[in-house]
Amino acid sequence: MTETAPSTAPVVDLLCVGAGFSGLYAAYKAAEKGWTFAGFEAAPDVGGTWFWNTYPGARCDVESVYYSYSFSQELLQEWTWSERFAPQAEILSYIQHVADRFDLRRHFTFGTRVTSATWLPDERLWEVTLDSGETRRGRHLLAASGGLSAPKDFDVPGLENFTGTTVSTSRWNIPLSDLAGKRVAVIGTGSSAVQCIPLIAEVAEHLTVFQRTPNYVFPARNTPLSAEYVDEIKSNYAAIREECRHSLGGIPDRIPDAAAFDVSDEERRDRYERAYQRSGFNGVGGEFSDLLTDARANETAAEFVREKIRRIVRNPKTAAVLEPRFHPLGAKRSCFGTDYYETFNRPNVSVVSLRDEPIETMTSDSIVTRAGSHEVDAIVLAIGFDAFTGPLYALGVSTPETGGLQDAWSDGVRTYLGIMTAGFPNFFMIGGPQSPALASNVVVTIEQAVDWIADLIGHAKAGGAEVIEPTIEAQDDWVKITEDTVARTLYATTDSWYRGSNVTGKPTTFLGYVGGVGKYRRMCTELAKRGYPGIALDGETVARRLGRIHEEIA
Repeated sequence: MTETAPSTAPVVDLLCVGAGFSGLYAAYKAAEKGWTFAGFEAAPDVGGTWFWNTYPGARCDVESVYYSYSFSQELLQEWTWSERFAPQAEILSYIQHVADRFDLRRHFTFGTRVTSATWLPDERLWEVTLDSGETRRGRHLLAASGGLSAPKDFDVPGLENFTGTTVSTSRWNIPLSDLAGKRVAVIGTGSSAVQCIPLIAEVAEHLTVFQRTPNYVFPARNTPLSAEYVDEIKSNYAAIREECRHSLGGIPDRIPDAAAFDVSDEERRDRYERAYQRSGFNGVGGEFSDLLTDARANETAAEFVREKIRRIVRNPKTAAVLEPRFHPLGAKRSCFGTDYYETFNRPNVSVVSLRDEPIETMTSDSIVTRAGSHEVDAIVLAIGFDAFTGPLYALGVSTPETGGLQDAWSDGVRTYLGIMTAGFPNFFMIGGPQSPALASNVVVTIEQAVDWIADLIGHAKAGGAEVIEPTIEAQDDWVKITEDTVARTLYATTDSWYRGSNVTGKPTTFLGYVGGVGKYRRMCTELAKRGYPGIALDGETVARRLGRIHEEIA
């Protein structure tokens, strides 16, 4: 192994990995504070997830007017979104505009990957090694690499035998026209697949969808935004964004006024129908207060969706395969698409249930299941991500005392607030595991995390402290809080990427805090007011139990 030469570059206050929403706001905040900053991004430009996810139909499932920064009132007023749910190209243009407007690209080195990050205890510095062989040093290390940025490996044997076109939704690199007239297989039916399947079906000779677990798919109801609507939003942006910050999921709450069985069967159905027409995350799954805590209540909403599928999909056998029956509605992330179920009425589209006939191998021109062989010319892998931990492990973060991050979490993720982890001083995760990022409008979570991290670093600097690290006791408190919170919901009943269950061998830990971004924000604010209990600054900490604070701000 070739040794790297010591870096001659100056030590910076902040080293940062990633130039998406998280990294750009971190750079902005560092410049505002007057701190030195060195960022590294594997892509050739800014954008993060929205640089890479260019598959046909890619768009956000959070409404555009909420899925954007709130730190600048001028930015809010000058940028105008064109659709209810912005497509990938428009979101990328927005991120590029932000980078240009605030001159943020100068803080990053692009086309550069961090291959390892090592804490140097004697010098109280982080040293990162780049894929060029160079090293850089900084006082603090920020992981702004995103929760859904490490593609999951395809874990079925035989893909290497296939000689046709193979493309992944997470690293799409062909024009849609390359699939025209071909027999195409899409493996997976998560959000990416739901968005691209209808468009692929329009050009393919035949499309076969290989589905393991059917999802609840709602019509996106996407539409252009009228000038009147945009003006109304912009005139109230300050109040709207404040509401988002204190909401459950980072979008304006539509607080349910009843439990599912508080109303008659007829009223409940009428309310589901109105919610279905409205769609979005305040749609069917948010109509009643107990849909994520009471399995019997949830089943009323789930059956409403299954009835919709049976009405839309004309072939009863196909409809039965597409009906979600293996998890409660909302326990996995619901999907939003355009003409998704309608696509299965096309004569050139079929679906294969991998529960009934799992894939055994592949040949040069076919996918072989337990029941037979499906000849295909192209395979689209829509198999998802190694969520939250995958991007962090890829950084090779380690300390001499604790070892690697992956070793520290070998029995499951353990963090403090989803921002820090014991044994890794001066290391911060923006929207990390066990933060609200998993179940929220992630941009709201990102801004809150960056602001809080910056305030904490400023607090330490003001006191002359150089090393920031959570205590084991505070971390244990937070892990218990996240586990107790999710245990009261139907999330706890279901294997999904929320728990890491989609990756073979990954310890199953629920990867988010589901108590709401508003409650989380209030708790973090209270922790700051009380002098950051649970965080050791040069080895000293304010003694106060996190669990009690969490209860106090409920």
